[in-house]
Order: sequence, then structure tokens, then C-alpha cells
Amino acid sequence: MKPLQTAYIALGSNQGARIDFLQKAVTAIQQKIGQVERISKVYETPAFGFDGEPFINACIAVQTRFKPQKVLRQLLEIEQNLGRQRAVSTGYQNRPIDLDLLLQEQETITSNDLSLPHPEMQHRNFVLAPLNDIASEVVHPLKKVKIKSLFEAVEKEGLQQISANLELPKKFSFSGYNYIAVEGNIGAGKTSFSTMVSQDYNAKLILERFKDNPFLPKFYEDQPRYAFPLEMSFLADRYQQLSDDLAQYDLFKDFVISDYDVFKSLIFAKITLHEDEYSLYQKLFHLMYKELVKPDLYVYLYQNTERLLENIKKRGREYEQNIEADYLANINRSYLAFIKSQPGLNVKIIDISELDFVKNREDYLSLLQEITG
Repeated sequence: MKPLQTAYIALGSNQGARIDFLQKAVTAIQQKIGQVERISKVYETPAFGFDGEPFINACIAVQTRFKPQKVLRQLLEIEQNLGRQRAVSTGYQNRPIDLDLLLQEQETITSNDLSLPHPEMQHRNFVLAPLNDIASEVVHPLKKVKIKSLFEAVEKEGLQQISANLELPKKFSFSGYNYIAVEGNIGAGKTSFSTMVSQDYNAKLILERFKDNPFLPKFYEDQPRYAFPLEMSFLADRYQQLSDDLAQYDLFKDFVISDYDVFKSLIFAKITLHEDEYSLYQKLFHLMYKELVKPDLYVYLYQNTERLLENIKKRGREYEQNIEADYLANINRSYLAFIKSQPGLNVKIIDISELDFVKNREDYLSLLQEITG
């Protein structure tokens, strides 16, 4: 999962309902690029480089997982959707919306399509004034000075703050939840989703340590021989991990999110074990299960078998490549049967077969809406 980066984006308009265009751009950036964390004051300046109506300008700080090149593509798409038509000429012109990527962390890029940091930002008061509002201590990657120093040095003539303000888009709320368990089939994306939520909503993240299990590759080669030791080792490890992590309250986190629930142990064991092995396993499981904290929200990410097989192939774990469709379908059925058998479980089953919430932020927001709405 890509780490979050802070991108600083300049917004401008000198046509039509200027403040409305800026607000619509903020909303679109929130939907397509990332969480808008900070918004500057709004400033007005005369048109720069041509005769035209005055511009209003602002800057925003956005938390994004996308590379700068994709951020730029999304900004150009937003401009087009808001009615901007870029002329073939290279001169300045009137425009309902103008969006420029100024900085993204300390990235430095020079290409035909993108230059980072923005090569003209240090000369423009209408860029530095709002950027200074939200990023005064940020260091320019090439000039090695803080934004506030660049702003202090630039000419202020014609720069005027106006009374209008832009509003921060609202975030989804997970208030009321202390512990959320995200479940799904092999390759459903539960780890990716849990990680994204933990980053975006200040949650303590618990990830299943399946990579450390020495029996897992052997199980996929010889299931009858290694099923019981695999399931026993998973059960012991899951119990130990959840016991430790859920017992340690983190004052600096708002809630806990995990990419599994320990009940998956029983679900997989029922599929993989012989009847006598499962009977013993079930007794041991219930002894452990009653001691664990239960999630107050259980999210099941459903994907159809065809999509699961595609995901498994893409992530390229060698020992998973021979997993059969029938095995995955059986796991889906077992999970759904478990959910139906737990009347007291606060559960949300969400079909994500047609979503790509890692690459498409709108899909991610749609998923959050279903969970929190």
C-alpha cells in the first residue's frame, strides 16, 4: 500500500461565479485525488500576463496516494469537467478554473508534462500568499528555503484578501466504533482497505501475519498432509495477536481496525480438515474464542470468484497461483453461512466485485459511504 503524500494545489478563477468554481474544484479534488486537509484564505489579484478580469486564488493541502503524474491528470480532467477549454496558444487567457500542482512532498520532476516544484511559483504573489497560509514551514525542494521566506521576498502589489471562504469537504465518521474487523476471501482486498482506513482515520491497524506461517506454502502443495498443522498454527497466532493488540489501548488512536476476525479460523478449518480433525479443532477454537474481544462492526468484502482469481494472479504470490475456483467459491459460501448464523453480529456485506478502491478514489469513497452511512 502506497504511503500518503501531501500535495499542494493552487486554484484560480476569473470567469463566472468565481468562488463557486473554486468550491466545486475542491469538492472534485476530494472525490478524485485525496482528502483535502487544509484550505487557505482567498485572495484577489489583477489578471497576470494579459488583459482580463481579476482572479481569485487559493491553495489547498491534499493527502493522496497517487503519484504526481496521476494527480496532474486528474486535475486536468477536473478543469475540463468544470468548463475550462485550453487554447492551442501558449499565452495566458481567461478561465473559469485553473488548477496547478505546486508541490508534492519533496518530489522533483522535469518532464514534458510536469515540472515539480512548479517552476514559477516563487515569482507569483497570488500563489505564495495562499500557500503561505497553509504551508509556511514547508521547504522548497530546490531553493531549500521555507515558503514563508519566498513569500516575504515577493512583491505584494495588487494582492488583496477577500471575505469569501472555501469550505473543507466533510470526512466520513467512524465514531461509535472501537473495533472494526474487515473480512473477505483470499484476494478480496481486506488488507489494502484496512490499511487505507487506518491511514485516513487515525486507527490502530492489526494485520494478519500469514506471511510468517511456514506451513502455508506447504499446504498449497499438499493440503491433506498440512491442513491440520496449518490451521492450528493460524489459530494460535491469531489468538495471540488479537489478545495482545486489543488489550493494549492506544491513547493516540481513535479506534482499531483489523484485516481479519479470528472466526475465520473455524471457517477455513471446516473446509480443509477431516471430520475428526475438525471436531477437535472446534473444541479448541471455542475455548479461545470466548476470551477474545468481539468486533462491534464486521465488514465482509465480497468479490465474485472470477475477480478473486484475477487479484490473486496480479499480486503474484507463487504459492497462491494454483488455488482453484471451487475452493474460493466454497470459502465465500462458508463466510456467508457463518454470518447468517450470528444474529447478534453487526455486519455489513458489501459486493465490491465491480470496484477498484485502490486505484479509483471514488470507489473507495463509495465503500466508506456504505460502511458509515
